[in-house]
Amino acid sequence: MHIMEGFLPATHALGWSAASAPFVAYGLRTINKRITENPEQRMLLGVAAAFTFVLSALKLPSVTGSCSHPTGTGLGAILFGPTAMAPIGMVVLLFQALLLAHGGLTTLGANIFSMAIVGPFAAAAIFRIAKAALLPFGVSIFLAASCADFLTYITTSAQLAFAFPDPVGGFSVSFARFAGVFAITQLPLAIIEGLLTVVVMNALVRFNNRELQVMNVTDVPVVREAQL
Repeated sequence: MHIMEGFLPATHALGWSAASAPFVAYGLRTINKRITENPEQRMLLGVAAAFTFVLSALKLPSVTGSCSHPTGTGLGAILFGPTAMAPIGMVVLLFQALLLAHGGLTTLGANIFSMAIVGPFAAAAIFRIAKAALLPFGVSIFLAASCADFLTYITTSAQLAFAFPDPVGGFSVSFARFAGVFAITQLPLAIIEGLLTVVVMNALVRFNNRELQVMNVTDVPVVREAQL
């Protein structure tokens, strides 16, 4: 979710930036270490970043001060873990704020927290739980990606409700209003994102199965070439 430039009070904008900064810093360290140890994974990292950029750039008007759109962070969280998505999400959101007028610089920290921190951690956790429950691979991917999108929208609703509580009902009434308006567009988008992520992951399993096995993403057996 992209909260627009200047929409949040200054104290809230600074607070969300401070909350997001440690995740971005740690994520940079994990990415650097992983790519140094496994340089062959650069291509998959690029795919995850591009997937996030393209999906999150598709926005629909939702409510004053924000918009609804897919997030694309579930794929990268499944492949590289949730911490890697914080710096990737920061770069994506920064470029979108500067080039596409999606979000803004003052609200960058808040948008990072919802889309690149909460969403990826939810995706990684749900994928692990679904995998441990022996759910089909496609179902696990769908649940992880769609729930990441859904919880991003829940977080943005909470951020806006916290910044603009209802004069009578306070945070809870304001949250219900923001979440209710977002749900009209965000719930179908979450389902669509889950399906798209399954399609992309199936393609990766087909062409990059060895790498995915090394990364503990899939247990699908590698099809070995016949010996001549």
